[in-house]
Amino acid sequence: MIDWSHSLPAGARPAARMPMIGRQVVATSQPLAAQVGLDILGLGGTAVDAAIATAAALTVAEPTANGLGSDAFAITWDGHRLHGLNASGKSPVALPVDQIRAQGMPRLGWPSVTVPGCVSAWMDLWRAHGTMPLPSLLQPAIDLAREGFAVSPQCAAGWKRAADRYKGYQAWQDTFTDHGRTPEIGETWRLPDHANTLQLIAETEGAAFYSGALADAIAADAKRHGAALQKSDLEGHQTLDVEPWSVPYGDVLLHELPPNGQGLAALIAAGVLNRLCPDQLDADDPTLLHLQIEAMKIGFAHADAHVADPDHIDELLAQCLDPARLDALANAISADSVSTEDVSVPAWSSTVYLCVGDDQGRAVSLIQSNYEGFGSGVVIPGTGIAMQNRGAGFANQPGHPNDIDGGKRPYHTIIPGFTTKDGAPHMAFGVMGGPMQPQGHLQVLCRIVSHGWDPQAALDAPRWRVEGPRRVTVEPDLPANSIAYLRNIGHDVVVAPHRDVSFGGGQIAMRVGDNWCGGSDGRRDGQAVTR
Repeated sequence: MIDWSHSLPAGARPAARMPMIGRQVVATSQPLAAQVGLDILGLGGTAVDAAIATAAALTVAEPTANGLGSDAFAITWDGHRLHGLNASGKSPVALPVDQIRAQGMPRLGWPSVTVPGCVSAWMDLWRAHGTMPLPSLLQPAIDLAREGFAVSPQCAAGWKRAADRYKGYQAWQDTFTDHGRTPEIGETWRLPDHANTLQLIAETEGAAFYSGALADAIAADAKRHGAALQKSDLEGHQTLDVEPWSVPYGDVLLHELPPNGQGLAALIAAGVLNRLCPDQLDADDPTLLHLQIEAMKIGFAHADAHVADPDHIDELLAQCLDPARLDALANAISADSVSTEDVSVPAWSSTVYLCVGDDQGRAVSLIQSNYEGFGSGVVIPGTGIAMQNRGAGFANQPGHPNDIDGGKRPYHTIIPGFTTKDGAPHMAFGVMGGPMQPQGHLQVLCRIVSHGWDPQAALDAPRWRVEGPRRVTVEPDLPANSIAYLRNIGHDVVVAPHRDVSFGGGQIAMRVGDNWCGGSDGRRDGQAVTR
């Protein structure tokens, strides 16, 4: 039973946003992209059709967080079972490991670039589950890029910051600025190179990107800059069909993708918290917040130690979700004291996430990202392709499973979430934002499953984020008594000056009978739309 009261007005106080309910739903961080997905559903497309169209539109309308040079991950419910897709790319086979190790893994430039996987994700999803012609799915994004789109507030702010960060990258400046000027809020902006590239991807079913004209352009630019990436790296790229991992939480199963993403952190945290009876405490009880924080620290510690390319994970990884181990980890948490074990929290990143539910009960949870803003700063001239900087996710620790190497997938922060109940879809969800992603998954999951909150109310609620062994930053609307309690038992609590996207940006599509309930985080520009 859902308790809708958290989203209903209390007296004269209006709710931040209302949950959206309909036979079909799309929720994402950019309104124009959400509408693209809804239009595809209206034309008879499946959840996968709508997800592909939305994902393509996001590369246009929110290039500050993703692009054609992104990676992507997805969990889909086809009406019968879950499917997992890992479309992350590998580092160049010829990566100069010794040179990079000596200098430290860079965050900008060609050495940080890995093979982009998001185009391959769209193609493989379409071939497996799509029903509409691929050109029809990409045409709305092509139109947005060619005819122009209205720039949303957070996108405009991120674009302005990027102009300074990529000041020395001429191809980026030529592609994404007007002689150094970035778009203002509400300004119509065009990306003609992006439109042409999407058109070529549609016409060749993605082949141009990995083995044709676009692959040639990427390899040629790498060669001009003395970079390690070669056309053979692009030709050798493959997505991975993976079985989602899961743990019970309350009366649902939480599903996350296996490494190289950090879904393991969310699974461990949820598995541990589930053993501490979270439903017996109020959703805002400071003791419950403390237990969540301690469970999350355990999740991060395990992810830092074990998450890596699936071909390089260590044998201890298989033990992380063992019920007996989760029991022991839960028993080690004290309800009134703080553990001081070192916690390594992933770096921040910029990401887009979308979820779709269609009128046949099929659903998609999809996430794609350039990692940091527009990524590496490398843009392939004349194509609009901004290359990601996912190589920055390597550990640079000899012997670590995530150590730097050629032909290897790095640790990824981006994770799509999904829950099932009694063998049927319950919720497709995600919370974007680097280390906030598993933390956001845990906090939203707890409010919805343990306490019955509706999706929008769960997203609107104040959040915390772990930043170290004791340090926790909280949003300013967290109850004062909770802050005092956390400090009293040993947490180093910092109160943020205001709530913003640094606490994540979530989207949810939850099954309610034969309908879907959508929620969209007010910390981002997006919305949930239904029909």
